[in-house]
Amino acid sequence: MTTPRTPSTTPVQTPSRRKLSLGFVLLPHFTLVAFSTLIDILRLSADEGDRSRPERCSWSLLAPDLEPVTSSCGIQVMPWETFSDPTRFDYIVVVGGLLDREPYNSRTLAFMREAHSAGVRLIGICTGGIAMAEAGLMRGRRCCVSWYHFTDLVARHDDVIPVADQLFVEDGPFITCAGGLASLDLGAWLIDRHLGPGHAQKSLHIMVTDRARPAAGAQPQPPSAGIVEDNRVRRAMLLIEQNLSTPQRVEKIAQTVGLSKRQLERVFRKLVGKSVQEYSRDLRVLYGRWLLANSPQTITEVATECGFSDVSHFNRLFRRSFGCSPSTMRRGDSQGSAQASEEWDSLRALAGSPDSQDDFHRYLNDEPAGVLGIDRFLSCERRPYAQ
Repeated sequence: MTTPRTPSTTPVQTPSRRKLSLGFVLLPHFTLVAFSTLIDILRLSADEGDRSRPERCSWSLLAPDLEPVTSSCGIQVMPWETFSDPTRFDYIVVVGGLLDREPYNSRTLAFMREAHSAGVRLIGICTGGIAMAEAGLMRGRRCCVSWYHFTDLVARHDDVIPVADQLFVEDGPFITCAGGLASLDLGAWLIDRHLGPGHAQKSLHIMVTDRARPAAGAQPQPPSAGIVEDNRVRRAMLLIEQNLSTPQRVEKIAQTVGLSKRQLERVFRKLVGKSVQEYSRDLRVLYGRWLLANSPQTITEVATECGFSDVSHFNRLFRRSFGCSPSTMRRGDSQGSAQASEEWDSLRALAGSPDSQDDFHRYLNDEPAGVLGIDRFLSCERRPYAQ
């Protein structure tokens, strides 16, 4: 548990040097990683080396009272002060986490509204954006949440424009972030904006990473879970997507979602149009095609990343799916079909550069862009493994 800051522990401040000030509001059951990564990159940018003095930027932990706030993992953090004048800060950062454990504190919602009325910008992290919508601040605004909480946002606030295909979004006086490690990317963006790119890069290097992802960077997510309403099948799809490099056995997936293997296979085939194994293979091959355009990895490395221990097996499935080998498609001289060539050109255009981390989800679903859409590859109409 952190301890409240007292005057005796507060370093001597140099207001003339400080360019960024944030007030953090931790909601009950907030996600610790979303909070800690953001505050740590701020700490590193605020001073020379890792001396941690809040000279270039500062922060405080705000709450309606000084009772400890419990995170989703059980670790408690003590607020430093109760709500007061929000104009002391450049940003009020609302860090959310687990939903439906307890209602939002009315004083916390009122403080968000007060901050907005006073012209202070608000940042919502993880489900913090949902709390901002609950405060009535996000009507007609884009609100970024994790793909995991996309349906939660839609169900609660149909007057908000949901975004779950990128890391964070700036819409007027509001910034919303998917949470998790995307908080690090948001932190680097804030530091770059207010302190300069050198301070952002220095902080990232100390945190043992070389670069931040852009706001429009893609969230890793299941590309087709949204088309199936059965929660057990949706969860199975999530498990498959989350384990592309190390595919799980069907028995383990079934056990996790509370079904027998036979029950899962039956309901999965009924709703998705193919077996669990076929869906997993289709998705991993399609992911391989995405990696060929969006990364400099070798074909062997792509095969491994997609969960294939045998590159020849990956090559066979790839050829069966797209009419040419991975190496032929990467060279751009595919002889498979005019449509395949057009789709590959569109995919490379989306990629932008060999190091791009653009949206795999958008690649699967964006039919107007000419790429291979989900309803033509991950559905029963196109089953490359059918005999």
